[in-house]
Amino acid sequence: MGSRIKSTVANYKKDVSKALQKYQVLRDLDIFVLDNSIRESTVGQLRGHTLENKWQIYDEVKKCGFKHTIVASFSHMTRVDDVFIMQLKERGEDPDGLWAFSEITEGITKKVPDTENVPVGIRKLQAPGLYNVIFEVDLGDGVYDFKKFTIKDMCALLNKWNNWCFENLSPKAKVMFSFRDLPDTMPEHADRAFEVVSFLASLPANRRPFGMMFEEPRGKSLPEECGMWARYIRKVMDDNKWKGHLLVHVHEKFGYCDATALQVLMDGADGIWASVCAEGAAMGNAPSCVTLLNLIRLGNKKVLKKFNCTYLRKAAINVTKITTGQEPHIKQPIFGARAIDFVFDLTPEEFDLASFFGEKAPVRITTMASKEMIQERMIELFGEDPQFTLEMTYKMKELILEDLRTGRKEEYMSVVGLALLFDRAGGKLNETMRDAIDNFQLRDPHCKDMLAKVRKIWDEWDLRDEVQGDEMLQFDTFYDGFMAPYFSCYRCNDTKKALQAIDMDEDGMVDWNEFETYLKWALNEYPKIGTVEELLDIAFRKGLIPAMQDEFLKQT
Repeated sequence: MGSRIKSTVANYKKDVSKALQKYQVLRDLDIFVLDNSIRESTVGQLRGHTLENKWQIYDEVKKCGFKHTIVASFSHMTRVDDVFIMQLKERGEDPDGLWAFSEITEGITKKVPDTENVPVGIRKLQAPGLYNVIFEVDLGDGVYDFKKFTIKDMCALLNKWNNWCFENLSPKAKVMFSFRDLPDTMPEHADRAFEVVSFLASLPANRRPFGMMFEEPRGKSLPEECGMWARYIRKVMDDNKWKGHLLVHVHEKFGYCDATALQVLMDGADGIWASVCAEGAAMGNAPSCVTLLNLIRLGNKKVLKKFNCTYLRKAAINVTKITTGQEPHIKQPIFGARAIDFVFDLTPEEFDLASFFGEKAPVRITTMASKEMIQERMIELFGEDPQFTLEMTYKMKELILEDLRTGRKEEYMSVVGLALLFDRAGGKLNETMRDAIDNFQLRDPHCKDMLAKVRKIWDEWDLRDEVQGDEMLQFDTFYDGFMAPYFSCYRCNDTKKALQAIDMDEDGMVDWNEFETYLKWALNEYPKIGTVEELLDIAFRKGLIPAMQDEFLKQT
């Protein structure tokens, strides 16, 4: 290696190390999460939340371990929120973690706010005994005329309602002020934001707000731009020795939202207010599920201790379904169905990705399975039965070996496959087994058609191999024909390890019989499969990829 190349390599390593140092903040961050799933996920939807929906979402986010939840936003009309917060009180939920939005005025006349009447948002908190408030603050020229209503007047109004909360809701009140329109404010009027923060920071300790919040509501601002807002707001807070929280909420538009949320956390914010899923106003928000998993993969251990992180993905999926009636988009990062395609990034010691992604590899009953393993699987699928003796499972094991010798190709992993094996070994079928076999037999022509279509695709790719008609495909051919939609790079080391984990020979080939086993398993376990595309999708996402992950972890 020449001296010039050595110098380039050294500079490269130095620059990369320097560039990545900023992420150390995320590894050490003790993040504050204010969950907004109940409010955010209903905004922009064609149908509003029912009371049942709100309770379902509330219970989902509690399972994530989130201690702070936004539960309401009020208007003069009676909303579902009004009834919901009364039910929260009746159920005995701890009000210390429950939050509600409020405007800072009852009305605006000629761009001047009403400063006398108590805003409905805080008045409605008295009956249910809630006392944590988020005041929405606008500082751009679009809402108020700051020549008529000065920033000094704004600070006085914020102080008035801040005091009102402590005096009329609870001495334990937690108050935050949220800048709703910073993208409109910061380019020309950053002084307004800094003056408001400085004023709030200077309040007496027993009346100082819990923290500040801001949002990027249109998804147009760049990550570095939003990061600068956080950096300088935090600087004003630090200059006034105010250790309050600073939370960010980011909307999607041009694909920056998740990167923006992380940038803001690196530059001074210590928390997020977001829905656990992406559903929200306009094109959605940067979901807490995605933000938190990014902190985890960067090495943040505090997040793992603070929240039930293995439930985050499931909660995001469930809240999406509650809100929209549909599964998340298949290619939604982290909690879309295709997000499990490549989950080899972390070891179990760091984070149990297998649990997080909620896919368990099917138990493989093969020639390598012992009679004890078969017995355990029988009990797992069908419950205790005096027939499930080691003598019976030995007969089942003998049948598996006989099938291998005679060239009979079956799968024994699914409910149907194992029930058929049990029946052939002389067992008396129970109701669960009979139903599974009856349903399979009704679908058998369709299943055979699906397998034939996949086999046709296999044979077409086999024509490209050096050796044809040998029931095998080379690794690269199998990747191109079947795996490419699920793995981004054939030459990547992890992809090669995944390929090697499908129980293949070490000669770089994929056996049709092994692949067919997972196809049959998918058809048996998921009877609503209607197309070849669905069959391959289920076989990979529910069977092969989890099995690859299990094998990969055994190797590491």
